Amino acid sequence: MGLGGDIMPQIDMLSILAIFLAVGAVYILGMLLVLPMKLIVRLVINGIVGAIALIVFNMFGSYLGITIGVNPITALIAGFLGIPGVLLMIFVKVFL
Repeated sequence: MGLGGDIMPQIDMLSILAIFLAVGAVYILGMLLVLPMKLIVRLVINGIVGAIALIVFNMFGSYLGITIGVNPITALIAGFLGIPGVLLMIFVKVFL
């Protein structure tokens, strides 16, 4: 009995291909789980920032006589677009 090829197990090309496919599948599955979480976190942060901006604008805008009513439509605009959405609503309120 020698110290040569008897100790090392033989790995064929099909096993190597299966390992690479399994690693690739785990990577793709991980990306599919992480991307929606990033989107949800981004939407939540935009929603919080937009709501705060809407509240702050209504507090200070009341002195100028310009306020934006808080309803489901304005909440969605502020939530999805954040500060640019609030600025858009201010622009529409002032110029239209």
